[in-house]
Amino acid sequence: MSLAEKSTMSTDPTQDLERFAKEGGCADDSPEKSQADDSPKKPKKSQATRLVEMARAAELWHTPDQESYATFTVNGHSETWRIRSKGFKQWLARQYYLATKASPSSQAVADAVNTIEGIALFEGGEQTVHTRVAEHNGNIYIDLCDAAWRVIEVTATGWHVVENPPVRFRRAKAMLPLPVPVDGGSVDELRSLINVSDDDWPMVIAWLVAAIRPTGPYPLLCLFAEQGSGKSTVARTLRGLVDPNTAPLRSEPREPRDLMISATNAWVIALDNLSNVRPWLSDGLCRLSTGGGFATRELYADAEETIFNAMRPTILTGIEDLCTRGDLLDRALLVNLPRIPQDRRRPESEYWADFRRTSPSILGAIMTAIFSGMKNDKTSKVDRLPRMAHFAIWASACEPALGLQPGEFMATYQGNRDAGNELALEASPIGKGVLDLLTRISHWEGTASELLDAIEHVVDEKTRRLKAWPNSARALSGKVKRLAPNLRELGVDVEFSRETGGTRRRIITMDRQVRDFCVPTVPLRPESDNSRDSGPQPSTTGPQPSTSVAQNEPAGTQKPLDGTQRDATDANLHLLSIDAGGDADKYDYHTDPWEGD
Repeated sequence: MSLAEKSTMSTDPTQDLERFAKEGGCADDSPEKSQADDSPKKPKKSQATRLVEMARAAELWHTPDQESYATFTVNGHSETWRIRSKGFKQWLARQYYLATKASPSSQAVADAVNTIEGIALFEGGEQTVHTRVAEHNGNIYIDLCDAAWRVIEVTATGWHVVENPPVRFRRAKAMLPLPVPVDGGSVDELRSLINVSDDDWPMVIAWLVAAIRPTGPYPLLCLFAEQGSGKSTVARTLRGLVDPNTAPLRSEPREPRDLMISATNAWVIALDNLSNVRPWLSDGLCRLSTGGGFATRELYADAEETIFNAMRPTILTGIEDLCTRGDLLDRALLVNLPRIPQDRRRPESEYWADFRRTSPSILGAIMTAIFSGMKNDKTSKVDRLPRMAHFAIWASACEPALGLQPGEFMATYQGNRDAGNELALEASPIGKGVLDLLTRISHWEGTASELLDAIEHVVDEKTRRLKAWPNSARALSGKVKRLAPNLRELGVDVEFSRETGGTRRRIITMDRQVRDFCVPTVPLRPESDNSRDSGPQPSTTGPQPSTSVAQNEPAGTQKPLDGTQRDATDANLHLLSIDAGGDADKYDYHTDPWEGD
């Protein structure tokens, strides 16, 4: 042994042996020690792994559009949450705390959620998730959104409140609980609350029972009135009976994406105090009414796409007539609220106290009406089905429980649709021009360019200078196609075709039907007694529209008005009613298209 080794040795031999063994100087050859060293050590589970194991206690599943969800039991009832939602993460963290008395790190929760989502997608079953209203095996389910996750079940034998339904509901952050319905109420309690005329009441109550149906299409309820008529209050009241929300009335969305996101997170869309409905919003509301989707690029992804697909009941409020495009009016219920006299006004606190008191019985009466509609839906008959045929049949089936007489709803609805057709044509200078043209002739046929030239000869210069006036044949053709359903309702058949032969020109054919035909004509508003001399006047001596096409027509089918009738038109009559037999003045229809210009 060298002097250096002697200097490192201690006076305790045991310590020296242990140090020598660690340095590899000797090995413990005992069989027990060797067997212990050869056995693998059990790795310690990470927090994320333990969280994934705990999530197996929930039912993991996914929707047809590949959204992952978990359903788990809390205090004796089942709850459903999206796996990436705050609600599921809080439940998972609580499970970890109950097992370990410690909290998991945020990174561990994030890692676990990614794995749990994959398990739900590739190992879980596929189910449909619903917002507020659902249908299963012919029964209707309405989510109360209360703390116990109870729902209203409407079956062929009645309705009642149940727990743990056979359908899955999701809940958005802003959704509020519905009142728990009670039996024995009447919709007349709602009638005494809201400011709606007797003529429009069938439209309002029909929208309400349609809004709680799980399948559309759904009509748009358009509430118009002067300020102080209770438009916003009526809208909030109706939504409070279908889909209460922390922000029941919203402003106009900025873009289609915002509209579809709102529809994804709520059952009813209520847009309040609109000044106008822009074309893109009108198209978006049409898609919400009868079905449609919106696709956009997913955030932080180049090739991925997010799809929003929804069909929702909608409420619009405004002072002016907001719906002016024919396709939107065809889906709308137009309700003009009456003015509220000063002696009938009441404090808001008093109103909402009455609503909270009566809403359970009102909702119970609505559930009874839905139950009645389910019984009568298969036998309910409507003679002439409108565009919203599904809605018309359903509302008619619910009539007995709504206090309406048989056929009362359809009579009111048809009058409402007639008003919508008139409004669409009033709002369009082309619509007025076409109707004015067909008061002079009963048949017109030609190209869009020829039609534009013909209409320009029967309208005044002020109309031709409007921004909405088409500046090309293509623009005119599009406007006529949009107005064609409204024109047909007023007795004008419109057809689009192509010529046979080499040119194959696109041809527009318009025929005045052999029945009462009504058109409002107001070329200019007279400002003084000598207004006829103060500006451009409608042409009375210009060429007859499309005379080249009319030569082959039977005699009399393109007969112009006589001089007396033409002078009456130039004298700014508000109404000119003509039918095939020559009778006049069968309609009382007054309008001023320049009002508000």
